[in-house]
Amino acid sequence: MGQKIYVSAPEDTILAKLMWVKLSGGSRKHFFDALSVYEVQGRKLDITYLEGFVKELELEAVWQELKDQAQSID
Repeated sequence: MGQKIYVSAPEDTILAKLMWVKLSGGSRKHFFDALSVYEVQGRKLDITYLEGFVKELELEAVWQELKDQAQSID
């Protein structure tokens, strides 16, 4: 249709949602959004990229919670 659209990479969506969890004091909606993207994308995710920004953005606690709650991404 001749229109450009821009979409977020799944890794960036997860990071943005986790940041909103942190900034909102624990939004479960944003947490479960991030969790869903993590589970659906599975092995396609660039975990090195994610973990680098998790550390830089100080999201380690919520990232660990996400990984603990996630269904296997194998």
